[in-house]
Amino acid sequence: MLKIRVINGPNLNLLGTREPQVYGNTTLESIENILRREAGEYGVKIEFFQSNHEGAITDCIHEAANTGCDGLILNPGAYTHYSYAIRDAIAATGIPTVEVHLSNIHSREDFREKSVIAPVCLGQVSGLGAVSYSAALFALVKKLKEARAGGSREG
Repeated sequence: MLKIRVINGPNLNLLGTREPQVYGNTTLESIENILRREAGEYGVKIEFFQSNHEGAITDCIHEAANTGCDGLILNPGAYTHYSYAIRDAIAATGIPTVEVHLSNIHSREDFREKSVIAPVCLGQVSGLGAVSYSAALFALVKKLKEARAGGSREG
C-alpha cells in the first residue's frame, strides 16, 4: 500500500479564519478529512503533519524517508520563497513531492511568485483553494502507481 504524507507549513493551522478572502473558509481539519476519504478511495495510506517551524518540517521530511513514505504533498507556506533547508531535504531524500498552494502564488505579490521548492518537486498545484490538495493527491497517486508498474505514461 502506498503511503503519502501531507506536510503543511506556517500559519496553515489558521485556515478557515486566516484571510478568508485569500485562503477561503475551509479549515485544515476539513482538508485533512477530505484527503482521508479520497486516499481511502485510491487505496493509499495518508498521514498529516503541520508545523510553524522550518526545522520541524525538515525533520518530518527526513523521517518520512526513514519510514518508507512513498510521496509527499507539501504546502510550505511562506517557506516556499526562501527555505533552502526544506528544498534540500526534498532533494536529499528523493521522495516524490507535489508542492501545493491554496492561492495562486503567481498572481500575488512579487515576492510570492518564486518558489525555491518547485525545482525539486514533481509538480506544483496552486490557485484552486482546498481543491489544490485533492488535485495534488490524485496526481501523486497516479505518478507513484505508474512508477510501481514500471513506467511513465506521459505524453
